[in-house]
Amino acid sequence: MGKPALLVVGHGTRDGAGAAEFAAFIRRLRSRAEGLAVAGGFIELSPPPLAEAVGELVAAGQRHLVTMPLVLVGAGHAKGDIPGALARERARHPGTRYSYGRPLGPHPSLLYLLDERLDAVLDPAERAETAVLLVGRGSTDPDANAEVHKVARLLWEGRSLGYVETAFVSLTRPGTEEGLERCRRLGARRIVVLPYLLFPGVLPDRARRQAEAYQLAHADLDVRCARVIGDCDGLADLVLERYEEALVGDIRMNCDTCIYRAPMPGFEHRLGAAQVAHHHPDDPVEGAHAHHH
Repeated sequence: MGKPALLVVGHGTRDGAGAAEFAAFIRRLRSRAEGLAVAGGFIELSPPPLAEAVGELVAAGQRHLVTMPLVLVGAGHAKGDIPGALARERARHPGTRYSYGRPLGPHPSLLYLLDERLDAVLDPAERAETAVLLVGRGSTDPDANAEVHKVARLLWEGRSLGYVETAFVSLTRPGTEEGLERCRRLGARRIVVLPYLLFPGVLPDRARRQAEAYQLAHADLDVRCARVIGDCDGLADLVLERYEEALVGDIRMNCDTCIYRAPMPGFEHRLGAAQVAHHHPDDPVEGAHAHHH
């Protein structure tokens, strides 16, 4: 059968443009890995469901599926939701096995892609006098939020930017407006809102609206919005790198601050908690199989 198949798992979105870009990205992966069976599906919100992608690969004779969570940080989706969904699929398709890859970030390739998004809205001569607000999704997982702060610091290092601050679109603070206000109080007169998000969707649209509202309320500031990372060769090559890593078993995840493995203050109740798959509207399921960390 050749190399094991690549199964790409996204979260899902209610935004049609975001779902379409995910589909385009799966096509790009197939073109960059000729001869490798590739399929992609979502765990909730939008078609195609993960079950459909697994079924497609199994019908083609694939029994070993290298599964890549298409997420930037190791939050609840990567740690629990997707493994829970895979446990369900393993029960549906006896004889299949799964190798599970790690989240995409932080990785130098992502930093280069973020730098490219900056270049699209910022002249190199403006960098030293510009604040960048890196806006992540936000999570109830402190480890995931801390990783976004790490990416912000790595983005600042060696790139001649005035400074890089961190904010989040949802679930935690500081929010986008708080991050912009911090930049302003630190003396910034030019701020680039840079989404640390993969594809178009509800959350990047929300961050953009918040930035535009802040600009209207502060006419003395120059607030610009960069685009999301998006469907591109650099992202596809990173997924394929993570695929090879998962295939040989060399997965170097840091579990020291994972709330499911360590009693982090305020999150002790989540230590060893059982995980279940999300309900997907296109894949009605009763009694989803639990997955333990």
